Amino acid sequence: MSANNIFTYTITPEQAETLDMVTAGMSSLQRVKVPYTTLALKGKNLTVNLYTSGKLVVQGKGAEDFILFTLEPHVLETAEFGYEEQLDPKMFAPHMGTDESGKGDIFGPLITVAVFINEATGRRLADLGIRDSKTIADSKITTLAAEARKILGRNNCSFVLLRPQTYNRVYNKIHNLNRLLAWCHARAIETLAEQRPDCPRAVIDQFAKTESTINRALMPRGKKMIIEQMHKAERDIAVAAASVLARDVFIKELKKLSESIGYTLPKGAGPRVPEVLDILLQAKGPEILPQVAKCHFKTIDEALAKQGFTRDDLPADPEA
Repeated sequence: MSANNIFTYTITPEQAETLDMVTAGMSSLQRVKVPYTTLALKGKNLTVNLYTSGKLVVQGKGAEDFILFTLEPHVLETAEFGYEEQLDPKMFAPHMGTDESGKGDIFGPLITVAVFINEATGRRLADLGIRDSKTIADSKITTLAAEARKILGRNNCSFVLLRPQTYNRVYNKIHNLNRLLAWCHARAIETLAEQRPDCPRAVIDQFAKTESTINRALMPRGKKMIIEQMHKAERDIAVAAASVLARDVFIKELKKLSESIGYTLPKGAGPRVPEVLDILLQAKGPEILPQVAKCHFKTIDEALAKQGFTRDDLPADPEA
């Protein structure tokens, strides 16, 4: 039952326990306190409240994705919501999908992945439980990504990795995040198209207002393909696989970067980020920031100002 993106269910104690386990550690959801609930979750455009009566209320713009990718397959064990869309024959037709990880994270790289599927590999990925990485706990990503790589093989994936220093150098030339994303997606598409010249189309999550942003960045092979930009593209199995592989690389790269500087760098852009920026600036000075962070974010300016620095104190060449 739904109205204005509000969905209600009645679940059993066993299903409630499963919901608690499935959502534990999901980086996209925070546990909050709500009266008369045994579990309350809050994320971007999503709230999930499980009341003591067993009534479950899921609401917000992100409710449909949560139901489709998390609640139904892992808690209710049904396939009712959006079922007709899931049976779209284009879902498993040969094509590639692209997605990125790290776009909104202050620390760490930006990784963009393209994945090619056909009916056989697409259905195996679906059976594996591949879905939008934002609905999967990071603790489970590595295992899931390893299984996905086995299914896909070496020639059905391409990766574009921009570590912080390279990211900052490219951004300083482009000065626009959407254009940088288009550049990354276009190169991932081009590389995979070279490996899979039989691929007829690519599906991309729509990050820019117009198609011209990505079309301008495409190279010869990409321009020959049908490019489909869509909202919530992670519903496409190839895009979902790309999101899982990209998240896996991001997690591993952030861990290596943390080990290399001797500080644990937090994910995302939450309250822990300014705290770590303060520590790094006090210990190593502003020259450390382009090595570990995406420096165009306003958070960087605020951290610099707090320690008596300005953006002029950052190295002119991030890779110098």
